[in-house]
Amino acid sequence: MKKKLFGVHPDVLSLGIVSFLTDVSSEAIFSVFSIFFTIIAGASAATLGLVEGLADFSASSLDYLSGWLSDKSGKRKPLALVGYGFSTLAKVVLIVANSVLALSLFRVIERLGKSFRGPPRDAWLSAVAEEGNRGYSFGVHKALDKAGAVLGPLAAFALLSVFGQTLYAFRVLFIGAVAAAAAAVVVLSFMRDVPGPSRERENIFKAWKTLNPGFRAYLLPAGIFSLAYFSFGFLLLRAYAAGFAITDVVLLYALFNVAFVIASPFVGKLGDRIGRKYVIGFEYVIYAAMAAGFIFAAAKWQIVALFILFGIFYAIDEGQSKAFIADLEKGRRATAIGFYNFVTGLIYFPASAIAGFLWTVNPAYAFVAATVIALIALAAFVTLAARMTRAA
Repeated sequence: MKKKLFGVHPDVLSLGIVSFLTDVSSEAIFSVFSIFFTIIAGASAATLGLVEGLADFSASSLDYLSGWLSDKSGKRKPLALVGYGFSTLAKVVLIVANSVLALSLFRVIERLGKSFRGPPRDAWLSAVAEEGNRGYSFGVHKALDKAGAVLGPLAAFALLSVFGQTLYAFRVLFIGAVAAAAAAVVVLSFMRDVPGPSRERENIFKAWKTLNPGFRAYLLPAGIFSLAYFSFGFLLLRAYAAGFAITDVVLLYALFNVAFVIASPFVGKLGDRIGRKYVIGFEYVIYAAMAAGFIFAAAKWQIVALFILFGIFYAIDEGQSKAFIADLEKGRRATAIGFYNFVTGLIYFPASAIAGFLWTVNPAYAFVAATVIALIALAAFVTLAARMTRAA
């Protein structure tokens, strides 16, 4: 057993550095993408909703496959390396093209890499994290991950402030993003794999039947909640419509990530102490409150407060949902995480597409729908919570 650093296994920190560099790259791009796509490239809000829905689906379309491959072979590092490498190559498209079609293809294709790397990496984290420290380990990893999402938008803000909101400034930003993504691949390539037991004869179409009943019960409220989970790009557009300049919107995105980084280790510790099911239930409450807040928010300080609240919610959703799945499913964690990501991602597509349609009618309608659906998901989770923990 390797000596802990900052209370976690060294691989948690190494994988956190990989995620940090990747997020510097991805989030620098994403912090300006909705504005670049609609204002610079000329796409409509409905097109943005469609593209973001496709991107959300793409970001989980290969999760079940990669999770099953990881559990079947016992390999974690090679599959994660393929995913990170694919995303890096996809970002090169931004350097040479700026049409609506090219940007749409980039957004969807780049997310395929995220889909493929997630389950084996999270199973790797589950393997090196002790059960009593699992929430904190995931929280630390996600904090490092989102620290990159703080630096990325700040770098984008600095470039746009110095060079103006010009095509040249965006080109410089995209070149830097590719360099950071490539550095993440280099760091990962030097890490030593922590393989799991292989299951060579397991059938991909039947593997989900072997998963724990508690995990399968969790899929119902998680699936319902996914209908409320439209693209973050709409929150950025909401801020822009409220009077924030493009550069200020980038800073709001950085603020959201700062809230995430600060909250993530604390909510991880809280889940380790009181039980993760209570933390998961609380995330639905936070999301409903945030969505309802965006219906009525008028002053800029209210928009700022809601972005902070969303950061706290996202810290729970990104880290603790995976730790909760690792608690529920101890034998085939990569498969379970992959199946969860695939199911929720499949629902994200209609969620963002519907939000885009509602936005064109009245932006408030999108937030009303999100509030109602989140409360329904909360009711389903509370109803099934005892069955989940009992089965696990």
